[in-house]
Amino acid sequence: MANQYITGAMIKKLREEKKLTQAELGERIFVTDKAISKWETGRGYPDVSLIESLAKALGVSVIELFAGEGVVNTNKSANMAKLKLYVCPICGNIIQSTGEIVASCCGITLPALEAEPEESECADDSDATGKTVAGHHAKIEHVEDEFYVSIPHEMTREHYISFIAAVRSDGFEIRKLYPEQEAEACFKISGTKEILYYCNRDGLFKAKLPL
Repeated sequence: MANQYITGAMIKKLREEKKLTQAELGERIFVTDKAISKWETGRGYPDVSLIESLAKALGVSVIELFAGEGVVNTNKSANMAKLKLYVCPICGNIIQSTGEIVASCCGITLPALEAEPEESECADDSDATGKTVAGHHAKIEHVEDEFYVSIPHEMTREHYISFIAAVRSDGFEIRKLYPEQEAEACFKISGTKEILYYCNRDGLFKAKLPL
């Protein structure tokens, strides 16, 4: 896998050969069509835990799935105006920058994450066993001088919230989470501009701060 990871072009090519829509492929591996779209357009990578099921859904071996073009990052401008996050799909390493960089980990170049708006509060999904699991919607409460953030999301080794973060006027705070923990964190209210959280399957989401 050195210097190469699964490319969006390869996923799209194999999906179209199987005559699957993005939604149909997503259903087979229990991710959203938005996640498939991100992979195919180079705005994200499938988590390493999904590789076997993705290969199976596309009707190829894991080795064949890796047989694509090398990943190239063309985002090389020096804009330092906005915070950017990168997550390695292989080891889960989190890289933060205050401008655009060429970020790499485990031999691959990483794209900057784009935060999606949250789903509606009643949104949910089902796992492989048919069990209902909550969608991506954070509950944020005022507790004295802090925001208490909780996300009713499953926290299994296969599907979990990897981190919750607060973007502040003077910096960035991150709470790393692990499977079997609760998806929750506290951040000081003063100076907090945004709350972000990352699902290992569906990517980065932006929570709505309470009024």
